[in-house]
Amino acid sequence: MRTHQAKSPSQYGPRHAAYDLKKLRGKDIVRRIGHTRRYEPLPTGLRAMTALLVLRDKAIKTLARCGSATPPEARTAQPKTIDLHYAAIQTAMRGVFHELGLAA
Repeated sequence: MRTHQAKSPSQYGPRHAAYDLKKLRGKDIVRRIGHTRRYEPLPTGLRAMTALLVLRDKAIKTLARCGSATPPEARTAQPKTIDLHYAAIQTAMRGVFHELGLAA
């Protein structure tokens, strides 16, 4: 899985922006406005972006914090029910990202 690294404005140039816009257009998340250089989000794209942000902020980050709080030796023992639920969510999220074309 690729890691997302924050880029400074000098590292994020016009070619990278063009690449990102092309990917967003290919996934029907944004569309070009007429014959201009401007883009607008599509309603389905907004819903998908909002859903992913909510999942990331409300579910995944919370689960990651809870999962890392247990000591490593406790994780190797018999898994608790919450650990099994967390593993199921991870598997389901991989499927969601694959369907949306966001996973490598």
